[in-house]
Amino acid sequence: MASQDPVPTPAEPALPAVPLQFVASPRHTEALDRLTAQARADLERINVPPPAWVLPAESSTPESPVLDVLVAGAGMCGQTAAFALRREGVTDVRVIDRAARGEEGPWGTYARMLTLRSPKHIGGPELGVPSLSFRAWYEAQHGEGAVLSGLGAPGWQALHKIGRVDWRDYLLWVRDTVGLPVENGVALNSVSHSDDGQLLHITLEHADGRRETVRARQLVLALGRDGSGAPRWPDFPSLRRDDPLAAARVFHSADPIDFQGWEGCRIGVLGAGASAFDNAACALEAGAANVTLFARRAHLPQVNKSKAASNHGFLRGFEGLDDARKWRVYTYIFDEQVPPPWETVRRCDAHDAFELRLGTPWVDVAPDEDGVTVTLPNGGMERFDAVIFGTGFDVDLLDRPEIAAYTAQIDTWAHHVSATEAERHPEPARFPYLGAGFEMRSADAAHPQAAALARMRLFNWGATMSHGALAGDIPGLAIGAARLAQGIARDLFVEDADRHWDRLQAHDEPELIATRWYVPPASDA
Repeated sequence: MASQDPVPTPAEPALPAVPLQFVASPRHTEALDRLTAQARADLERINVPPPAWVLPAESSTPESPVLDVLVAGAGMCGQTAAFALRREGVTDVRVIDRAARGEEGPWGTYARMLTLRSPKHIGGPELGVPSLSFRAWYEAQHGEGAVLSGLGAPGWQALHKIGRVDWRDYLLWVRDTVGLPVENGVALNSVSHSDDGQLLHITLEHADGRRETVRARQLVLALGRDGSGAPRWPDFPSLRRDDPLAAARVFHSADPIDFQGWEGCRIGVLGAGASAFDNAACALEAGAANVTLFARRAHLPQVNKSKAASNHGFLRGFEGLDDARKWRVYTYIFDEQVPPPWETVRRCDAHDAFELRLGTPWVDVAPDEDGVTVTLPNGGMERFDAVIFGTGFDVDLLDRPEIAAYTAQIDTWAHHVSATEAERHPEPARFPYLGAGFEMRSADAAHPQAAALARMRLFNWGATMSHGALAGDIPGLAIGAARLAQGIARDLFVEDADRHWDRLQAHDEPELIATRWYVPPASDA
């Protein structure tokens, strides 16, 4: 019998090439100096900052001054919030950050992606000033075309996405260009308030251990992605976070990790999001013998629903929705989850040592002196030299020691949905229920802490259920910062309304003194 040729199997479609990605481009100092001068001239042309108008607090003295606003956190959100306040003429602002310069936020620390997730055309930190935009910053150094610049980086048209360290350096440039002073090495320690709730008493801790108490009328909590909670550590029967055996072998993706020490090691990663893939890629690029990424889902999320929630109508209008619609929108987005960027997945797939195991949750994690044993469903076990939790951040204000005195009174979304819905969606239920200017609220409006809570503005991921993604995701940043600054300006003005009335009556600058129609005040007649 004549043999038959085997039936050919259909070839998998060829995948598109991954565009050029890089963490940082070369710097062109002289070009940036020229752009700095242009941006400062542009700010002057639009009268930024405008004249300061806020009246000093009545209890402020040279010996015991009162700040108008303290901004805690000088990352992307805190910096942009402070710039927005300056644009509103609120200038008695102090900005602090516990980290050293350049280490504010994730960009130079635990973020391990090559590029930002967002498209390169996003704006935000420039607050609408073209010469302060990332595009202006990049084009000044590398040109606007599709060819390589003299420094070896692609021009703007050829740029795929923004390099992570480029974004960090751009933020620092914006800060310096607009003249925004930041006190690095200063951490927010605790908050209390005056007897009438009209002033916040804020304890700061300096890097040298010195403590300082300042008084402020408003506090902006721009404490980063974990500033409304903490890194999410899964609970496992055999794992204790304070176990010394876990300290060197069990990590969260937000931890400092020495990937270079993992050459030849077997690494397990838990999670299906971007940070899980980023950390897996770093381990692979450091020469790990094998990296296995586990996800409980049967397939990776495929559609980023939050993209549909990033247009200006949504970003501006979401805060005006009723509670039921807000709850419906973000519980849906959270349930759908965000897929990892395709470039990041391909970054891992480029290594033969990478394995993705879908539909495989972890049942237990047990570190010992030689490694980590991961127990899988049905009794299976895997052995690793180290494991990483790429499980993101939880939102639970009970985890924030800085405002521990107030957490029991902070209003949350659990109080605004049914008990069934709160049980069904426990994390959204823990999000703080914020006012129109990002101010926190007391669950009991008559409680003595209510007035003080209204002076604390939460400007980070914890604002999402109330305002949408305006304080953490770049596309909504400018809208969020402007809303925050305008809310603070409004409240400062209303609080001093009678004093502004006195100022209005006392205003006596004559307009017609240079004409023949000038009439002197009656007292001078």
